Amino acid sequence: MATTSLTELAAERLSAARRSRAGRATSTVHGGSEHALRQVLLALTAGSALADHESPGEATLQVLQGSVRLTTESDSLAAAEGDHLTLPRERHGLAAVSDAVVLLTVIAPTS
Repeated sequence: MATTSLTELAAERLSAARRSRAGRATSTVHGGSEHALRQVLLALTAGSALADHESPGEATLQVLQGSVRLTTESDSLAAAEGDHLTLPRERHGLAAVSDAVVLLTVIAPTS
């Protein structure tokens, strides 16, 4: 068994995002190409964003710190610390309203 402190990892990744030109930093919590279940901690500074993209599979997003806005072509949803979202199976983007840390969980389709 392995244990990861999301609190410590979030602080470290947010610090790295603040130093990054792109305003974001990530860390794989679990998974990789050999796993169907993948979890990634993503830190974004206020105003930074992930451009519209397709979801690689069924996915959820948990806001650990701050606030974000999830957008699709036809909708927009604000989410804050403690919120848990089911991501749409359509193109979507994510923007940080304030400095934010989210935990993305994806189940990648098997071939």
